[in-house]
Amino acid sequence: MNHLIQETCKKSSDTDPNISLNFCISSLEADPSSHSMRLSLTKLGLISMNLTRNNVTETRVYIKHLLKKKKIDRYIIECLKDCLELYSDAITTVEEAIGDYRRKRYVDSNAKVSSVLDASSTCEDGFKENSRRVVSPLTKRNNHTFQLSAIALSITDMVRE
Repeated sequence: MNHLIQETCKKSSDTDPNISLNFCISSLEADPSSHSMRLSLTKLGLISMNLTRNNVTETRVYIKHLLKKKKIDRYIIECLKDCLELYSDAITTVEEAIGDYRRKRYVDSNAKVSSVLDASSTCEDGFKENSRRVVSPLTKRNNHTFQLSAIALSITDMVRE
């Protein structure tokens, strides 16, 4: 077990109520590069950004899969299309954030990661805007995107300290 991950996730979850300690630890430890003996906080930040990118990319693929299903409510289809656009934009944005992070432009990186975090919330909120309050098929994925983005923001803030 990596103490840097434990400490970083503890600090992140203590300062941000949106970050689950267990989710943070299990997410970061799932990445094979997090097991390096030379793991630093800066590298951990990059790992968190890559996890966010992978999550956003996989969620976009999942949304496309849902849109191919035959028997879906028309309102849900419209919400999914909105989410597809949000997640498509988020892929580009998180790529740019990773580039900024690598160039130590942490403020720019955080601004972009914040917009990815907002995209997951906007997607989820879209399902609640209708008077029928349909159940989002993306709740778990949106929550993961939100938390991974929040973890990346938290680690970037620690790197800047």
